[in-house]
This record gives sequence, structure tokens and C-alpha cells, in this order.
Amino acid sequence: MKKISGNKLLVKALKEEGVDTLFGYPGACTIDISDELYKQDYTKVILPRQEVALVHEADAYARSTGKVGVCLVTSGPGATNLVTGIATAYYDSVPLVCFTGQVSRHLIGNDAFQEVDIVGITRSITKYGVTVRRREDLGRILKEAFYIARTGRPGPVLIDLPKDVMGELGDAEYPEEVNIRGYKPNTHVHIGQLKRALKMLGKAKRPLFLAGGGVNVAHAQEAFTELVECTHVPVVTTVMGRGAIPTNHPLYIGNLGMHGAYASNMSVNECDLLFSIGTRFNDRITGKLHSFAPKAQIVHIDIDTAAISKNVQVDVPIVADAKEAIDKMLEYVTECDTEKWRAQVETWKEEHPMKMKRKPIMTPQDVIDTINKVFDAAIIVTDVGQHQMFTAQFIEITHKKQLLMSGGLGTMGYGLPGAIGAKIGNPDTPVISISGDGGMQMNIQELATAVLEELPIISCIFNNNNLGMVRQWQKLFYGKRYSMTCLRAGAACRGKCGEVPCPEYTPNFLKLAESYGAKGIHVSKVEEIEPAFREAMQSKKTPYIIEFDIDPEDLVYPMIQPGGTLEDMIMDC
Repeated sequence: MKKISGNKLLVKALKEEGVDTLFGYPGACTIDISDELYKQDYTKVILPRQEVALVHEADAYARSTGKVGVCLVTSGPGATNLVTGIATAYYDSVPLVCFTGQVSRHLIGNDAFQEVDIVGITRSITKYGVTVRRREDLGRILKEAFYIARTGRPGPVLIDLPKDVMGELGDAEYPEEVNIRGYKPNTHVHIGQLKRALKMLGKAKRPLFLAGGGVNVAHAQEAFTELVECTHVPVVTTVMGRGAIPTNHPLYIGNLGMHGAYASNMSVNECDLLFSIGTRFNDRITGKLHSFAPKAQIVHIDIDTAAISKNVQVDVPIVADAKEAIDKMLEYVTECDTEKWRAQVETWKEEHPMKMKRKPIMTPQDVIDTINKVFDAAIIVTDVGQHQMFTAQFIEITHKKQLLMSGGLGTMGYGLPGAIGAKIGNPDTPVISISGDGGMQMNIQELATAVLEELPIISCIFNNNNLGMVRQWQKLFYGKRYSMTCLRAGAACRGKCGEVPCPEYTPNFLKLAESYGAKGIHVSKVEEIEPAFREAMQSKKTPYIIEFDIDPEDLVYPMIQPGGTLEDMIMDC
């Protein structure tokens, strides 16, 4: 029987699993894998500039395509640089398979050069992690890794590959089937529980659908929209659930939670049945747990058994894949009498519409409204901060548009690499990243990746000279003590704010873009916004940075007070 090295089997496994793109950064413990990748022509290898960004690129590739994202890094610091990105993917249910190099087995535990226990480090943020100890187990472990990553509640899997194991000769066969004792993800719907929930839905006077990110992960948007239209029940979404139903749909209210719409939060507070699908009920949407949806019975559909009644006690738990559950519901549901309830929701929307105050200077909403106008189809990727919340509030998501962001972990630095991964996975779709000036600088080195891969992404920078979200808290709750949030601050002005002229902003984003071989546009007026996007849209191979001057006093409203309930909304200041 023909025998091949573990390195060759890994490359064969990538082809068998349909991995057309791998995001990798080389090192001593993976150099032999790199050599095998060089000899094949099926899997395209992307070389980013840093492992922290690399895993975000694989993550956004997976989110935007529905495929498993794959990355390869070396041992030690290469592996530890993945940790934040793995946690990002874990909290947002993104299927990743992360391969890390490891020192040879006889060196493990001896504090060898670039040796870390990466499986131990990531145990709480992976679905599965293992160090391959025997060459004969390699094929089975690789097959299981891809299966675990994409089934059940999707998530990241880490496979640690000792250098000597990968060099050993062994069986050339790659398994065709997976049979893992103890891992049998349930996707099927308990019909009895579902019918019980639907009976409650039919009797409710003020029913409300709550759609979380699980609806989007399950690719159930079309079926969910049909369900909403059949029942005439209004919908709120989490930030990660935005797009579960088109945002211009008449039954869509908006996001709920800390920066949710007034009408959304009031609807949750007043509904008598909250029918939730694919959400974890985290603190950003619930506020004080004891006062969340105080008048409602709660139905919760989720694929993850552990998520049900973890934060909010529910009345009807249903463990199922969101799409399978929605498809089954469509067989039984009938129209609900919600006319009076919908009229109340509309009243709330009219009392406090979701919009920023119009100003003589450019606002974040002006920029996002222009994106809505100019782009019929697009993938929008955000970083984390005020710009993310503005985007979540105002961006229109339809069946031709997709919104990607770090929701569960809130990872700054996701925007630019996320746009790169999305564009690589969707070369024919416009991709726009929206970052703050702080988040953009966390992975700005990836401009080199975008330039060299000839990716015409459009990177918007909302530049308010500050770490805006933290500054917002400092303004509202810390007596305007702006500590550690001014991105102009340095040796020339430290301790002298207001007494000396502000230093020049560093860096000059346009010059930096030019130095990388990208294009840059600076926008300071409303009338300049659309021409800037029109120019950037003409690019076929060159990435664009568009820097927007944003007033640091533009705050994200509504905002739930810390420790408050959904009723405790600060509407403006």
C-alpha cells in the first residue's frame, strides 16, 4: 500500500474538503506543509501580513461564502496570534479550521523554542481542539475537524500539528465518513414543542419575532421573511440578526438592545409573546435580566442546547436548526390578528424615528445613507465602535446585501481584514469596510495584502480623532474626563489639553494609502460623499481608502443606561 507523509495527506485533505482558499503565514514548524502547498494548484494560498489579521480574513471568507474558513500558522507566537480571531469566530458561530504548527513530540513540555500549549490556551473558545500525537490518526482527525466546524452550531476547530508527526509516512487514504461518539448534533424539530409554540402564537395579542444571528448563519432569511408575511407578526433583530428580514420590510421594526431603536425596545417591553430564533440573549440586548420582556411568554429556538435558558428563562424551548424549524413552521402557521398591535408599533416609530439630528456638517448617517443609495448589492464589513453601531442602525440590508461584523466579542481591527476575506470569497460583489480611525490602525498593514491580491475593496474610515465609543461613555457617565481616548495625544500635549494646539493627526491616511499602492480620498462635506464612492467604484484592482471627517460629538443614540432596562433609554443629549 502506498504511503505518504502527513504533510501530503493534509494537502490532499484540503482538496477533498473543497478548500479553494487558505490563509497562511509560514514558520519553522510548518515549512514542510508550505512546501507541499507549493507543489499543488487546487488550493490558493493567501499570505497576509500578520496572523491576527489572517484569522479575521478566514473568518469573513467563511461568513460571506458559507464555506469553512481555513488558516495555517506556525507554532508559538504564530499560534497565539490566532487567539483573538478564534474567540471572535467562536462567539459569532463561524466555521473555521485552524492548523497550527507544533514542535516535535519529544520536545513538547520542555519549553522548546516557539513551543506553546495552544490547545490548552484555546480550549474555552473552540468547539474542538487536539494535538495530533500519532500519524495513523491524522486522516480521521482532519475529517472530523471539518465536520465539527460546520455542523450543529458552527464554530472554530484547532488542529495542532507536531513537525515530526507530519513528516512520518502513513496511509494515503482520506476517510469518506465521520462517526464521532458523543457528537451527534440535533437539527430536527420536536413537532410537539413546535405546535405548542405555534398555538401560543395564534392566541397572542401582541406577538413579536426576535431574530438573532442564528437565522443568518442557517441561511434562513428567505424562509423567515415568508414566515413573517404569513403571520403578520412584527420583527425585531439583534445586531447580528440584522438582515434576517429585509430592513425595508414593513413588518421590520429595527434592532433592539443597548443602541436599539426606541420602537424595538418598547415592543419587547410590551409584547405578550416573544418568539425568538437563533439568539443567545446576551446582556447587550436584554439590559437587566429580571425586567427583560416582563409581560411576555418566551419561545426560544436555537441549535445550541446550552444557549436555551442560559441567560433568560424561557417557556417553550426548542432545540433545532433555525431553517429547519422555520420551514416546519411554514407548514402549520396561519395569519395572526396583529392589526392593533402593529398600529401601536408604528406610533412608537413615529414618536422616535431612527435618525440622527440634521447638522450643517457631515454626519455618519449621511455616509451610510449614501452607501444605501449607491450600492444595490454589496457586502458591508464593520470594525467595532461607534461607526459599527451607526452602521447597524442605518444600513439597509436586502437579499443582495450582507452585513459582517464582530458581534459577540467586539473585536477592533476586524474591518479591513474582514473586507479582504469577503472580497476573496466574493470577487464579483462590491465589498465596503467601515472602520473608525482607531480600529483601522489595528490591522492597517493588511493594505499590503489588498494591494498585492488586487482587491478593489473600499475602506471607509470614520475619523473623529478619538476612540469614540469609550469617549461617549466618558462624556455621558464619567464627567467628560477624556482619559486615553484622544488619538492625537502625545508628548507635545500630554497634560496640556486645551492649552496648546492639537498635534497633527498621525498617520496621514491618504499618504499611507499611497505608500502601500492604494488610492485615498478625503471627504469633509456632504456633497463630496457620493462622488468619492462613485470614483472608488470604478476601480477594478486597486483598493481605496475614503477618510470621512466625523464630529467627535456625534454620539450613538438611543443608548441604554449602564445597568438599566430597555425602558431606560437616553434618546439624546
